[in-house]
Amino acid sequence: MPTEAKPLAGKAVLVTGGARRLGRAIALAMADAGADVAVTYLRSQSHARNLLVELDRNSVRAMAIRCDVAQEKSVRAAVRQVAREFGAIDILVNNAANYETVAFDKITVKQWDAIFASNTRGPFLVTREALSYLRKRKGKIINMGSLGGLRPWPTHAHYCSSKAALHMLTRVMAKALAPEIAVNCVAPGMIDLGEKSAAAFMRSMAPKTPMRRNGTAEDIAAAVMFFATAPHFITGQIMSVDGGLGL
Repeated sequence: MPTEAKPLAGKAVLVTGGARRLGRAIALAMADAGADVAVTYLRSQSHARNLLVELDRNSVRAMAIRCDVAQEKSVRAAVRQVAREFGAIDILVNNAANYETVAFDKITVKQWDAIFASNTRGPFLVTREALSYLRKRKGKIINMGSLGGLRPWPTHAHYCSSKAALHMLTRVMAKALAPEIAVNCVAPGMIDLGEKSAAAFMRSMAPKTPMRRNGTAEDIAAAVMFFATAPHFITGQIMSVDGGLGL
């Protein structure tokens, strides 16, 4: 039975794109809360293997499955594999996504379509395939949006548009899938993951943020955990986790 220390004990969680970055932090937080955790990955097989070792330390069941969330057959196979292994899916975290900086007049149709395929079609496909399992468990869906879906970034037109679409999809799903399933969204702002390539940019953004720092992976995982453990009555919400940057 769930306890205060392990609020997700007995729950089965699927985190797409969970092998690294924010997905990894979310997967670890879920396991720490007692949940069995499945993650999908596309090209990060070595990261997925390393994550499984860490998840095992929580004495929960864990699995990693290669899946291209933009491809219907791949999604269907992955979701069915998770359901067979765990016997259920209680929480779905639609985290898998791509990010790209391109000047507006340089965006190609191929780039535009690729961003929407992963960032908007992917959550739709994974949700659709997991729907029957989530309904049986009166489950929860947590989509990973972005401050870029709420505020326009001039060199990220395709990314911002895809995340804005995901925010609307969250609201539509919250109405369409009620009352069995609660659907919410976490929209991160500037999150410092310690990447050298982004170090200078992150240093420049911290002073512009009311909280005078950039976010961390733990900040985002905590927000996801809020929705994972919140009352079922909370649905259709877009939570900005940005230190006030979007104000």
